Parts: sequence; C-alpha cells; structure tokens
Amino acid sequence: MPEGHILHRLARLHQRRFAGAPVAVCSPQGRFAAGAAVVDGQPLVRAEAWGKHLFHRYAHGQIVHVHLGIYGHFTEFQLSEGGVPDPVGQVRMRMIGLNNGSAYGTDLRGPAACEVVDEAQVTDVIARLGPDPLRRDADPALAFKRIAKSRRPIAALLMDQSVLAGVGNVYRSEVLFRHRIDPYRPGTDIGEAEFAAVWADLVTLMNVGLRRGNIVVVRPEDDHGAPAYAPGKPRTYVYRRAGDPCRLCRTTVRTAELEGRNVFWCAACQG
Repeated sequence: MPEGHILHRLARLHQRRFAGAPVAVCSPQGRFAAGAAVVDGQPLVRAEAWGKHLFHRYAHGQIVHVHLGIYGHFTEFQLSEGGVPDPVGQVRMRMIGLNNGSAYGTDLRGPAACEVVDEAQVTDVIARLGPDPLRRDADPALAFKRIAKSRRPIAALLMDQSVLAGVGNVYRSEVLFRHRIDPYRPGTDIGEAEFAAVWADLVTLMNVGLRRGNIVVVRPEDDHGAPAYAPGKPRTYVYRRAGDPCRLCRTTVRTAELEGRNVFWCAACQG
C-alpha cells in the first residue's frame, strides 16, 4: 500500500498539472461514470492529501475522494499531436487538462475508493484520521495522547491511521529501528520525549520521500554496502530484510505478523 508521501506527491503533481483550468473527467471502466459526469468539464481548484487520502476539489464545490488501497495507482501521459491514447487496463478514472500550455492526462487504476463527496463527508474522513507528519497543521500531541493510553504494541499504533495518518509499514519498521524501540512495547511505555523524537524523525524522513519520490531511511554512516531487499526498492535497516544480518550489529533480522501486517526488527538493537 502506498505510504503517505506518495499521496502528497500526487497532490502536488495534480495541482501543478491540472489546477486552474477545466479538466475532462471520464471513467473508461465505467465504475465511476456517474461521478465523472458530475465533475467533467469543471475547473480543478485544488488537489490535496491527508494521510493516504487524496482530494480533488472542483469549482462548483464537488470533491473527488481517492484512496489507493493496496492496488491503486496513477499513471501519467502527455498528449501529443496523435491525440488521446486509448486506455490500457481497467481505468477507473481518467483526467485530461490543459495547464501552462502543456496538456497532460492521468489514469487511475485499482483504487479502494474513487467517489464524489461533499465537504461534510471530507470532514468525516479527516475526523477519523490522526495527525499527518507531512501536513503543517498537524498536532503530534493528539497522536501521543492516543498512544499513551493504549496497551497495544507501538508498531501497531504507528500503523493505525486513526493515530497517525500516512505512516505505512516501511516507515514504521524503520523509525522504530532508528530509535531502538522494540515494536512490541506497549504505547503506555512510550515516553513523551521519546515519541517527540520519533515524530520529528517521521517528519524529516517523509519529507525526504516527498521531495525525492524515494524512501531514504539508512544513515550514510550505517550504509556498509548491504543491498536493498529487492532491485529498485529502498535500502532499509530491517524492512523486508528478515533473515539477513542487521546493518549495525550483524544479528539476524526478525519478522512476525502483527495485527495482520508483517513487522521487522533487530532483537539486539531494539531489545
């Protein structure tokens, strides 16, 4: 599932490509046909992200809400003299706009949600989310308040979107390693200063991901040549490195299922 920095990158890209001009919206697959008809031809006012949710706000007040889920993704294309390319695969939503003299389009496939909502429904979505480390208006105290009252493992709490919005499996495993926190420690055992350091690190790491488009979590001084867990994937301390030696102490990295998701850690460094 894409982590929060991907949604913020998409919001910035769609703002740059489409905002301020009318956008043609359709649903080649047909499943979003009624919603597409509502916003088709309207100017896109703003694209923004909150956690793993993307919102397209249109001039007449309608809002398209997208949640990519596990399989959803956008692909971009640039229009040429040959016209609009035929859709490939099951395209839920296609957007085509003209901005700054260059025409672009984007296709959305496989989202968990793609729907037209109103402001009250957006408020309901946001009310269910914790603070987002990539938003300037985020209040980390709200997340700590929920963590400090919970006996659930901190690794589970960091993945709970009602506690923190946008943090996924890579960032949760890596930030816990970077701060030497056992993923099974209950939230009640996490101190306020300790959480503040984790929050600040998430803000930094996720902003790097936002700017670069890649997850960068291994400090240069700790990168001793151990490869990424797969070609084209980020270099990590523990995520997807189960069975490999820890980059710092050479202890075998462990993994286990926690609330339906795999968590990764070094028992020596995070003991």
